[in-house]
Amino acid sequence: MKEVCEALDRLIAYARARLGLSARNETYVRNTLIDLVGAESYEGAGQEYDGRSVSALLGELVDACTRAQLPAAENAERLTDSVMGALMLPPEAVEEAFAAHMAISSEEATKWLYSYSVLSDYVKKEKLDKNPRFTAENGLVVTINCAKPEFRDPKKAASGNSVKGGYPKCTICRENEGFFGRNKRTLRTVTLELGGEEWFWQFSPYGYFHEHGIAVNAKHIPMHVDRATFVKLMDFVDLFPHYFIGCNAALPRIGGSVLAHDHFQGGGEVLPLHRAPVSIPLSHPDFPDISAGVLDWPGTALRLCGADKQRLADLADIVRETWVSYSDPARGIVAEDKDGVHSAVSPTVVKTHKGYEMTLILRNNITSEQYPDGVFHAHPEFHVIKKESIGLIEAQGLFILPGRLVEELAALEALLVAGKPLPAEYADFSMVYRELQAMAPSFTAESAHEAVKRELASICERILGNTAVFKTQPETAQFMQKAGFLK
Repeated sequence: MKEVCEALDRLIAYARARLGLSARNETYVRNTLIDLVGAESYEGAGQEYDGRSVSALLGELVDACTRAQLPAAENAERLTDSVMGALMLPPEAVEEAFAAHMAISSEEATKWLYSYSVLSDYVKKEKLDKNPRFTAENGLVVTINCAKPEFRDPKKAASGNSVKGGYPKCTICRENEGFFGRNKRTLRTVTLELGGEEWFWQFSPYGYFHEHGIAVNAKHIPMHVDRATFVKLMDFVDLFPHYFIGCNAALPRIGGSVLAHDHFQGGGEVLPLHRAPVSIPLSHPDFPDISAGVLDWPGTALRLCGADKQRLADLADIVRETWVSYSDPARGIVAEDKDGVHSAVSPTVVKTHKGYEMTLILRNNITSEQYPDGVFHAHPEFHVIKKESIGLIEAQGLFILPGRLVEELAALEALLVAGKPLPAEYADFSMVYRELQAMAPSFTAESAHEAVKRELASICERILGNTAVFKTQPETAQFMQKAGFLK
């Protein structure tokens, strides 16, 4: 038991050094931890923080509890979450600290909160840093997510991944803050005001990019995009001009994994779509103060730029209303049928010296006999690489591929180097392997790895092309004329 108590003491020393635990609260917290691990007494003598990472300290605690045959060790994730939740500042104190940093600058505030979320082991940065990631020659960013399983069930998105009992209503409700049922004792959120409504911000524990977080409506209401959404997105970048913010299309198959609760996604990284130039400039006679254009981008995307928030929201809503009511059977575009509405927009906003730059991605989730997963979804030949919904982040050029690919692609690389044919168990990779073989007459380990990276980037670009509702940029410009724009 002494070993367990010493591990607890080292975590307490860590919390004193990194998490703001006060000397006044130390004894209380120690007694809480003794109870959490199931120890019957305390045999520690106090320990200094030795500079190790929180994950190393937690691993030491779990090992000590295992050797002591404490029942708490049987569920390591729950144990470590409980311990860290007790060591952290409570939500109100975190909110107060965030406000104090906001008084300096919003960038200082988000930097502090993100760092605190990492130090408390809520954001699993050590795991995230191990995810393979590269920026391709075509400008897309490709990552392999080894920390989370593939998400293949749109019905779960519609329900918000709700659980039996109905509390919290979904995985992103604020009632998750501290909730034991989802190991959220380390979750801390901060309050925002967007569009005159109460929202809150939190970082994602398994973020896809730098300082990836979500802004969530305090009310549990379904995802939707309307004029007020555009205003709220611009309110957000007024608060945090160093971040981008965007909203998933509020429909299954083309939206995110939680459609039951209104929320946005954003963070501190410039995504490939933000760098895309305008290929066809447009103007609107009623909005001479707003520049517009179709983007040079594999998906269907256009950009509006202006300094007046209300006028930009007005024009964005004209585009939205035009798109959601537009049908073009020759192109496979159906706005609405017996199964409901099929068209939506995904807006994303950054703030620059030009003002607000709002990009609208046009999406449609219609299915067909040929494409039961979606006409404008990744086509079947690409499902071995990516079958999950192409949501906001991937539509902006950052692809999150499933963790199984690490092993599968390594096998393909070995086959390329050996010059062997594709075995039957890898038949789903037939097209991929043919394209890889065509890249060179023979391969070294290094050239095979580079070939696989090129192939992944190419497939991701083609998937974006699959999602494009208009297959050429002039077609997109032609559609925009229906919303009153001029070339």
